Amino acid sequence: MISVIIPNWNGAHHLPVCLDSLQRQTYPHVEVIVVDNGSRDESLDVLAHYPDVQTLALGENHGFTGACNAGFRAAQGDTQVLLNNDTEASPDWLTAVAAAFDAYPEVGLVASKMLLFDKRDTFHTAGDYVTPDGLAHNRGVWQKDEGQYDHPAYVFSACGGSAAYRKTMLDEIGLLDDDFFFSFEDVDLAWRAQLAGWRCLYAPDAVVYHKLKASGGGVTASFHDGRNRIYTLVKNYPAVLWRVYWRDVLGAQVKLAREALHLWRGPAARATLRGLTAGIVGIPRMRRKRRAIQAARRVDAAYLVPLMTPPYEIPV
Repeated sequence: MISVIIPNWNGAHHLPVCLDSLQRQTYPHVEVIVVDNGSRDESLDVLAHYPDVQTLALGENHGFTGACNAGFRAAQGDTQVLLNNDTEASPDWLTAVAAAFDAYPEVGLVASKMLLFDKRDTFHTAGDYVTPDGLAHNRGVWQKDEGQYDHPAYVFSACGGSAAYRKTMLDEIGLLDDDFFFSFEDVDLAWRAQLAGWRCLYAPDAVVYHKLKASGGGVTASFHDGRNRIYTLVKNYPAVLWRVYWRDVLGAQVKLAREALHLWRGPAARATLRGLTAGIVGIPRMRRKRRAIQAARRVDAAYLVPLMTPPYEIPV
């Protein structure tokens, strides 16, 4: 069985399209769980029209990580999938996800082919990647889909908007980090998976359409982006790479801070600066988590660097 976990916060206007697309899946054994973060709109009323959907009403906002983790703990499937509420899945999406896990036992994460909801020939992501400076990126973002990503490949990460995970991997490396609340939690989990030797596979036949930034963004995202970039680096970036790329890593963070300072009158820029400050304050806490993550590391630089440099993929 595949469990699909949908975190929701005031997303009543998105839910019908998302849930209807899951009812059309060709894969026969699907459990759908919507975790509601204390919505104040009509979300629970909408969900009442979907009796086959399991609703977990948390009563208050536990963030993206809190909602997803509640869903993970309730899920029964051997494959557990996170899906944004502002998406529409193609009918064969879960069939393609299941086939990917069946064909590649070393794969712990599957990344979907995510296209824009309103411009369906344009990519949101064909799997995510991390560059040696520690920054994360969407592979193929804004590119027109001309078949350039129609082949399966190992990539670094699956975007949390439609990320599929093998339960045995989650049991080993843990769930999303609740200290992140929102943003970079998917990259953090992918780092832990990669360091433990689990591959992430991009599956081009697993297609999802995403209303990019419809359910997030703004000042809150700027704060969490600034903080969680630092959290991710401190927890996961291995010493073997620090010794080679430390100038690139620090330079990227300094550049982000300078850009925010230059635009400091804007609320998003000020939020980024607050996030960077919070990230620095949180370094001791993240270093304590780092010890366990690095102790479990099974891979070396030769394994990681090809995923972090062009073309940001490894052939299967």
